[in-house]
Amino acid sequence: MKLLLLFSFLSILTFQQTGTFKTEQKKHAKVKQAYTDKEKTVQDTLKKYNIDISKMNIFFRVFKKEEIFELWAKNKEDATFKHIRTFPICASSGSLGPKRKEGDYQVPEGFYTINCFNPYSNYYLSLGVSYPNESDRKLGFKGKLGGSIFIHGSCCTIGCIPITDALIKELYIYAVEAKNNGQTNIPVHIFPFRMDVDDWTVIEKKIPEYKDIIDFWKNIQPGYTYFEKNKKLPKVTVASDGKYVIAS
Repeated sequence: MKLLLLFSFLSILTFQQTGTFKTEQKKHAKVKQAYTDKEKTVQDTLKKYNIDISKMNIFFRVFKKEEIFELWAKNKEDATFKHIRTFPICASSGSLGPKRKEGDYQVPEGFYTINCFNPYSNYYLSLGVSYPNESDRKLGFKGKLGGSIFIHGSCCTIGCIPITDALIKELYIYAVEAKNNGQTNIPVHIFPFRMDVDDWTVIEKKIPEYKDIIDFWKNIQPGYTYFEKNKKLPKVTVASDGKYVIAS
């Protein structure tokens, strides 16, 4: 993890000193190949939704139970996001519920950002997820939180989000283009399932083993609901007790 973060820092430093982020990324063989294979697909998809690739901002949303990864995008000047792609998640580990410690095999749940672009990944290409975040550090096992959670290629995982080599090529291009456009914060919202839930007691009765984490799910549900209603990102902060605070 430390090496990946160092690589990410050096990549940003190089970007600042020598040229655009996209130019630096395309110097890597696997990124260059991704553009060869998938750039037209990306351009055609964005054209369909009237999104200018040079003005694009993006947002990722993950649903663990449904095993899907959603890509949303908009032009910088647009008020709302459009759903432009759904990628199947091809393997999973752990169960529903947040990640609380190293080695629990869990995929995190909550509100994150992309914090690393890794063109040297063993899983073709990968994008780092900012686990542990402030909430995780307050609510997880102190000193044993783990890390190195990535969206990546291949089809194997221990707490990561794999979408196959073919699809990570496409997703990586979207992320590179967005960062190259100046989007410094690419949000990643990870939910246990689609959270259109009015009566949580139904879930508690049907799946009693989730009783202890329903309060956590109730805490993240407003973030899901706000985006569903408005197609805008909520403002998310973390309170002193580790709970998320969701505001418009």
